[in-house]
Amino acid sequence: MKTKHMVVLLGLGLLISSPLFAHHGNSNFDIDKKLNMKATVTEWVWANPHCWLKFDAADDKGNVAHWIAETSNPADMTNLGWSRQVLRPGDHVTVTLQPVKNGAPIGRVMQVVLANGQTLGTRIPGVFGPEVDAPKPADSSK
Repeated sequence: MKTKHMVVLLGLGLLISSPLFAHHGNSNFDIDKKLNMKATVTEWVWANPHCWLKFDAADDKGNVAHWIAETSNPADMTNLGWSRQVLRPGDHVTVTLQPVKNGAPIGRVMQVVLANGQTLGTRIPGVFGPEVDAPKPADSSK
């Protein structure tokens, strides 16, 4: 009986939270807004259907927000130069993202600049503008 209740509660929780993590749409994101922030990585989740970057960033008043931002799937990310090991907790990075419209600390990664200056971009349809373009995949014909 307890198991059945847990399954029902878990199902309800997923149903309620699913609009927040809806796939392949721009409706939750403020596509006209880009945030650029210095951040400290707390977790890099390498998983399907999307990888997730979790990080802490301080606002102008010094208040720290705990952010979570999606990227594409591991196969796409690998083609763009990312890897499971590219980010580690404690890494200092600069993150450019599109935030969600409701102001929550949630977004979609456009690019990450590592401490060594390396820039990693993403390939999410409709995200890139003239100043943030997806890096070209390496030429494998050589």
